[in-house]
Order: sequence, then C-alpha cells, then structure tokens
Amino acid sequence: MSTVVVVNFISLDGVIQAPLRADEDADGGFVHGGWVQPYMDDTVAQFMGRSTSNATGMLLGRRTYENFVLDWEQVDAADPAIAAMNRMPKYLVSRTLTDPAWHNTIRLGPDLPAEVNRLRSEGEGEIVVFGSGQLLQALHQHDLVDEYRLLIFPLLLGSGKRMFGNTAALNRFELSNSMISDSGVAINNYRRSRPV
Repeated sequence: MSTVVVVNFISLDGVIQAPLRADEDADGGFVHGGWVQPYMDDTVAQFMGRSTSNATGMLLGRRTYENFVLDWEQVDAADPAIAAMNRMPKYLVSRTLTDPAWHNTIRLGPDLPAEVNRLRSEGEGEIVVFGSGQLLQALHQHDLVDEYRLLIFPLLLGSGKRMFGNTAALNRFELSNSMISDSGVAINNYRRSRPV
C-alpha cells in the first residue's frame, strides 16, 4: 500500500507560495518569490534529494506540474533526484491541462478521493506531493495525507497562499523525526497518529 507524503517549504506564518523563483507565482500581488534561497544549505538540499529519490510517484496540481516541467524536464539527469523525478509516474490533478507532455504523466479523473485511494491501494512506497497549494487543500479536506515533511523556514512573509486553510478536518499527527539545518530551517516529519 502506498502512502501520500506532503513535502513542502513553509514560512513561520504558513505561506507556501513561490518559494523557489521570483517569477514562480505572483498571484495576489505576491512579491517575495524565491524566499527559500538564502536558507538552501546542504542539509536542506540533501533532505529534498532523499525525499525525491525515495518516492515511487509524484502527485501534483497543474501549476506545480507546469513549473516542474519548466525547471526539471530538460535538466541533466546525472543527479539521482532529477533522474528519479523524470522516471517516476507523475499523477496530475487538473481540469484544464488535458494533454500533459512530461514523460510518464498520468492525468487523474475528477473524483480526487477515489483516485488517490486507488493509487494507495494499487501501489507501494511513497507518493510525494510538492507545492500544489490547491491540491493540498483538497487532500486536507478529504483526509488523504499520511505524512507531512515540513521544512519550516525562519521568516515571516505576511501575505501569500497558506498551506493550511480552513478546509482541513481534525487530524492528529505524531512528530516522527526532527532536525535543524545550519541555516535555521526546522525539518519536521509528522506521521498520522494511530487511533487511541
């Protein structure tokens, strides 16, 4: 059985918008694009590399998918994480992108809970979710996340799209691992708690 694992960069005030590039997502007048760059040290890079290389698939919303195609599809695959990303199945959740071109992309149907539960039951390993703010809200709403790996950056952005909105049902998670990078990024793994 597969597990759905969310791996995300998040600010202290919960913002996940446009962490990597200034031009990544300016929705709502967001002007802080690329905010993770000053904190990208070896610990953060290695953690992200492992999270990608160890995954058996990626679950992505349209905007993140299009950014990943732009950033990673044509990059030299000598890096094991990039090679894994290009090789693994990419499960796309989109109503508008009907003909995805990235190798090994599978567009999921409109019933997200049914599709994700099918992927969980038919596969094994980790299906990782990066970015994908709207998709995350839907996953929260339908209680479809098994584990969060949050890289919490020591800054407040004040505005921007937040990872946890008001759509999440009550869910309990246990801290299963924690470390601090040299640049002050707290990397916390939270696994679903077993019912009491």
